[in-house]
Amino acid sequence: MIGYGDRARTQCEVLRLFRETHPDLPPQNQGTISKIEAQYGEMGHVRKVPSKRQAGVDVDTKLNLLLALKENPITPARQLARDTRNL
Repeated sequence: MIGYGDRARTQCEVLRLFRETHPDLPPQNQGTISKIEAQYGEMGHVRKVPSKRQAGVDVDTKLNLLLALKENPITPARQLARDTRNL
């Protein structure tokens, strides 16, 4: 929507066209258009990208954490993390 051929539109023009084309959708603001344009410039598309999730913890590590907590329930989480990395 930003540009087509030799015609380049401002973000305000794009916002106005979007509102005219999709009056049933919630109103967007110029900041949303700016973010979409930046994503398109960075990635070349505006599809939703799945977020990166942390890797799962294997069963042995979970059991070791539970045993450590059972032995000393007031162990800080940082200490548990350090201890399980060393196992």
